[in-house]
Amino acid sequence: MAAITASMVAELRAKTDAPMMECKKALTEADGDMAKAEELLRVKLGSKAGKAASRVTAEGVVSSHIIGKVGALVEINCETDFVTKNDSFLAMVKAAAQLAAQHKPADIGALGALAYSQDGFGPTLEDVRKGLIGKIGENMSFRRFKLFDGAAQLTSYLHGTRIGVMVEFEGDESAARDVAMHVAAMKPVALTSANVPAELIEKERSVATAKAAESGKPAEIVGKMIEGSVQKYLKEVSLFNQPFVKNDKQTVEQMLKAANTQVKSFTLYVVGEGIEKKVDDFAAEVAAQVAAAKQNG
Repeated sequence: MAAITASMVAELRAKTDAPMMECKKALTEADGDMAKAEELLRVKLGSKAGKAASRVTAEGVVSSHIIGKVGALVEINCETDFVTKNDSFLAMVKAAAQLAAQHKPADIGALGALAYSQDGFGPTLEDVRKGLIGKIGENMSFRRFKLFDGAAQLTSYLHGTRIGVMVEFEGDESAARDVAMHVAAMKPVALTSANVPAELIEKERSVATAKAAESGKPAEIVGKMIEGSVQKYLKEVSLFNQPFVKNDKQTVEQMLKAANTQVKSFTLYVVGEGIEKKVDDFAAEVAAQVAAAKQNG
């Protein structure tokens, strides 16, 4: 039986990021064979992915990649903000955006099936995701991506790692990039009033109706109040009607016209948007741990 030294355990831990005791167990099982111990741990760590899969991933990173007139905007999620600063996680996110732009996958499944190796995991992007779940100890998920593949030019803007925008345009790239920055700041829902989704308009109309009903004014006036509120909302959420963030004396549409530039479409991703976050009750969690310790003691 080979002697398992502290330096061997430390070396295996550095390679796999696994807990110290797990490293020692793997080395013992492998009779000191470092390569075999690493393989044993990879299998064991990989199994953590199944246990982590049910945990909510509301944090994460948005990334983009453009190759000529093909571009991809991606959002990859994790459980805590801490992991969004992890080099391995960030490398996977960057690779996912590049692979999406290069190979134009049809959906998330096809994206995950693309060939990619990192940190000793592979041979696909999905295998790397599962491997990093085991290595880092947090659930991660490929949430969504948007492909752009047309005749228009592309530009993107990332506000930190949490907000990403890609814009299809014709004309001046500087003006189009300013629009991407504007979208990140003002978060319009559509290019024009005519493009605002019907369900959002109806939601706004119902709110306006409830407010107008409280006014006690005649039905004719109430009707005008409702319509006025809806029209105001449409202007506020449509990109071309919004006051331009760098010069609020002109609308985005007026700025683009002056720059002889046309914006065809945009996509805005905000990390975790629409995902219900789990709110932890820290005091209750500590109390539960104390109670469990007493019971076990």
